[in-house]
Amino acid sequence: MKTIQEADIIESVDRALQFISYYHPEDFIKAMTAAYEREESQQAKSAMAQILINSRMSAIGKRPICQDTGIIVAFVKVGMNIRIDSNRDLNEIINEGVSRAYNNKDNPLRHSVVSDPFGTRKNTKNNGPAIIHTELVAGDHFEVHIAAKGGGSENKSKFTILNPSASIVDWIEATIPSMGAGWCPPGMLGIGVGGTAEKAMLLAKESLMQSIDMPELLQRGPANKLEETRIEIYNKVNALGIGAQGLGGLTTVLDVKIMEYPTHAASLPVAMIPNCAATRHIHFHLDGNGPAEFHPPSLDIWPDLKIDPAQGGRRVNLDTITAEEVQNFKIGETLLLSGKMLTGRDAAHKRIHSLIKSGQGLPDGLSFKNRFIYYVGPVDPVRDEVVGPAGPTTSTRMDPFTEFMLAETGLMGMIGKAERGQIAIDAIEKHKSVYLIAVGGAAYLVSKAIRSSKVVAFEDLGMEAVYEFEVEDMPVMVAVDSRGESIHKKGPVAWKRSA
Repeated sequence: MKTIQEADIIESVDRALQFISYYHPEDFIKAMTAAYEREESQQAKSAMAQILINSRMSAIGKRPICQDTGIIVAFVKVGMNIRIDSNRDLNEIINEGVSRAYNNKDNPLRHSVVSDPFGTRKNTKNNGPAIIHTELVAGDHFEVHIAAKGGGSENKSKFTILNPSASIVDWIEATIPSMGAGWCPPGMLGIGVGGTAEKAMLLAKESLMQSIDMPELLQRGPANKLEETRIEIYNKVNALGIGAQGLGGLTTVLDVKIMEYPTHAASLPVAMIPNCAATRHIHFHLDGNGPAEFHPPSLDIWPDLKIDPAQGGRRVNLDTITAEEVQNFKIGETLLLSGKMLTGRDAAHKRIHSLIKSGQGLPDGLSFKNRFIYYVGPVDPVRDEVVGPAGPTTSTRMDPFTEFMLAETGLMGMIGKAERGQIAIDAIEKHKSVYLIAVGGAAYLVSKAIRSSKVVAFEDLGMEAVYEFEVEDMPVMVAVDSRGESIHKKGPVAWKRSA
């Protein structure tokens, strides 16, 4: 009987999570490169270029691809003919590996997990506990599929129970537009069919652990009904024209995965979970001969892409910007921002709202008058970094606060990712404001434009504190202009086509 050492499990989980924080899977890099090369939408092509450049930079610098370093999901298969040498339960062992990975002094990863989810929402400080699914299987092996799942894509998960005669493809085609772009396409769709409600969701999540093989499938053709359905969904979703970052374009998904399970005769449970452009997962097994080893991809597999700020668009000085200048911005226009901006996410907006409504007012030194706010929760810096990876978070979570912030604080504009809801668009138009987007999945690249960083309020909120960033030539795109025009509405309409 093989014996698996506790220390080897901990070390393997630690190594795996560090590895996937800065290395994209090779299949993803190749698929994204191919999508970039065939893309015709210039806005989408620019977004994909930034994602690929960011990916290579992260691989070289060994720093996170995205500031949202995810919540950990592990599928563990334990052979019934092995022994684990430990006095602790398996979940505790795996969670120690998670804690070590996220508190690595050379590459600290952002702590995003909170306890008491509908109460205090207090950060656990180690990004645990992980979501662990353990299965006892025949044999003498210990196998782990592990992923770091970002909140932006996880929040777009969908579930339904269809009539058995209904079309899964029709439901997916109708549902995808409602997900917006907060899941940072292009990515993957994981689909679970059958079982019960919880089984379908589990199948969808597990399917995302598979490698991208859609190019090979398209080349050889489908061998069965499941593969036919994968291709049909892939073609119909891409025909919707949503495109990279929701800007409109040819590629919204790089692959579609489906896992199925027997179900009740009266039911057709269907779950859909997307993976973002920062897809992070890896597979390892232990055989009793030490921890798992991971081998980085060759730098040769990335395309040789560069961004020239001089060709990047209109330069904007945030320290001297005027309302008239803001009103001249047009959707789809690229801007290069320099100067000082403030940051703030959900928790900061909630506190700001509470302080102003209670009459206490904002802390000394915190003013949003004629300033821009960047929706971001950065990774802690290391070595000579000013700030760690600092890409945008999903902006719709701030929609309920937008009218208040523009009316009560004098805020001039906002920077985030993905679309805004109509309530926010109406507020932007009313106050002649503007909403800009940075590319989700390009956090390390964005951080290189930040020249200084300091906490100016709410330090107790950790990564959700209000920072002041000074930036130089930070690339953004105008997504909602002062007239209420939205590129996330116009772009997909322009690129929609028949499948």
